[in-house]
Amino acid sequence: MGILDRFSLDGKVAIVTGASAGLGVATAQALAEAGADVGLGARRIERLDETRKLVEAAGRKAACVATDIGKPEDCRRLVEQTVAQLGRLDVLVNNAGLGRAISASKETPESFDEVLAINVRGSFLMAQAAAEAMTEGGSIINISSIMAFWSVGMPQASYMASKAALLGMTRDLAQQWTGRKGIRVNAIAPGFFKTEMTAHAWDQFMAAQRPSIPAGRAGDPFELAAAVVFLASEASSYITGETLVVDGGRTIL
Repeated sequence: MGILDRFSLDGKVAIVTGASAGLGVATAQALAEAGADVGLGARRIERLDETRKLVEAAGRKAACVATDIGKPEDCRRLVEQTVAQLGRLDVLVNNAGLGRAISASKETPESFDEVLAINVRGSFLMAQAAAEAMTEGGSIINISSIMAFWSVGMPQASYMASKAALLGMTRDLAQQWTGRKGIRVNAIAPGFFKTEMTAHAWDQFMAAQRPSIPAGRAGDPFELAAAVVFLASEASSYITGETLVVDGGRTIL
């Protein structure tokens, strides 16, 4: 196998959660361009149609499934329908997430629990369902954040706790499943990328953060998607339990 062949996902099937917007859309498109058929999960199924068109424009097939990863039955259905429509499962990208900027003195227990229920419990439920279907091994990629280990000075206790928990879960699933099931489990910690969660205060936020980013700019969604393709492919076959930081150098300062 040549080096470029190792980056190919020809014949593979991937699932992307949170595939209706932002980084999920870019990730699904990149996986398709690398050769994978893609199962698309999101709560807003009507918005998955645009992502489906991007996957099909790359010459691949898509399966769209309404999915709330907070519900175990939805996680199982996304995996089952992807396998039924696309034939197998090789890659899971746990991209769906929830974040709230609320003062720690004002965030309610219900709000805190909801963030962890989506970001941690939901990612675990998806990994659990996917691992059962990955009968020939595979790759699970958990999308965490640089806020798992570094604060941006915003009130984000529940979000930061959830993203840090994802890193611990990634390491444990890797040690449980890599040798026994042939499933590699890794995480990506993105820096600053414009998403629906950040759009409302993006200009002010980046004006404050840009001087501290060695690259001098925010990330392009496809720069994150390229890292996903790497961890999904055989190019990363000896990497498991690790966290790849994609932040333009922000956390080195």
